[in-house]
Amino acid sequence: MSIEKVRSYFAQFGREGDIREFEVSSATVELAAQAVGVEPARIAKTLSFLVEDKCVLVVCAGDTKIDNAGFKHAFHTKAKMLSPEQVVEFTGHAIGGVCPFAVDPQQVTTYLDESLKRFQTVFPAAGSSNSAIELTMEELERFSQSAGWVDVCKGWREELPDL
Repeated sequence: MSIEKVRSYFAQFGREGDIREFEVSSATVELAAQAVGVEPARIAKTLSFLVEDKCVLVVCAGDTKIDNAGFKHAFHTKAKMLSPEQVVEFTGHAIGGVCPFAVDPQQVTTYLDESLKRFQTVFPAAGSSNSAIELTMEELERFSQSAGWVDVCKGWREELPDL
């Protein structure tokens, strides 16, 4: 089970007990926000993309959408999401519980989106569709083994009107 892999992964940091499991689904941003009791923006959703035959995870705030131009600028290709089967194959996690923890760094590269920096802590999934863990940005960066920060999301900043 994927959550057990994540729990085992966090054990090396003494944080396995910080994983929250809910009686209800947390498979979507809205459901996770309700389960945790926070605004949807503080849910750190993990999106899975195919870039040069490898999996790229982008962890971003729950109130964002991928900005295709920003993605292309950062990764030099169009944003192409993985199929549900590919997500499991690459990450070992099913959709609804995808997270950047306990993944194979040979097959998966994780990036964190700038949209997360607005918050002291965020809540990414922990390998199942009814789990989460609260992390600071520094902890998220460390535990996800992030390759760096990117700016590939829209909808979270005050957008200037087109003139």
